[in-house]
Amino acid sequence: MIAFSTWAAFALLCLGMVLTPGPNMIYLVSRSICQGRLAGLISLGGVALGFFVYMLCAAFGITALLFAVPLAYDALHFGGAIYLAYLAWQALKPGGRAPFQVRDLPPDSPRRLFTMGFVTSLLNPKIAMLYMSLLPQFIDQQAGHVLEQSLILGATQIVVSVIGNAFFAITAGTIAGFLAKRPTWGQVQRYLMGTVLAALAVKIATDASR
Repeated sequence: MIAFSTWAAFALLCLGMVLTPGPNMIYLVSRSICQGRLAGLISLGGVALGFFVYMLCAAFGITALLFAVPLAYDALHFGGAIYLAYLAWQALKPGGRAPFQVRDLPPDSPRRLFTMGFVTSLLNPKIAMLYMSLLPQFIDQQAGHVLEQSLILGATQIVVSVIGNAFFAITAGTIAGFLAKRPTWGQVQRYLMGTVLAALAVKIATDASR
């Protein structure tokens, strides 16, 4: 089983990634503001299904890879560190886009909303890299049950992401109005999350090199 400290650290990382602007958040926020909260939540259902697909593929794939290739564990460690550093740069770079800079989206039917949420999730590189590079950092091979650990961590990511994105979908209009009057808050959020992700990248890379 996974140690509570390991699970809690992974949950916090997932929360940090939810708070970091990405395709899913930008789409859900834009959809909620343009078409209403219900549309945003329906789209979130599609996004969650995409998470579930990634979770199953990654859980079985990682399990097979770690048993077949002994060096794969170290490779995934360094891959995770590099990707976290990339996310940190995306948040900190000049001109980085805030998630509440709304795109103008035309109204869609519930079926299309769900489908577009699903497609947006599947095409989101941040989610793909989360499962393939970051999730293995929290798996303890010596504890055994690699598949079980992968599924628990994957389910944690889905729950944290759905709750976080549901909050943004429901409060999108209020938050967008608040940030429009106080643009400094959006910059603070970007720099804070970028710094946290950069620190995590350094920690993972340091641990992997030992």
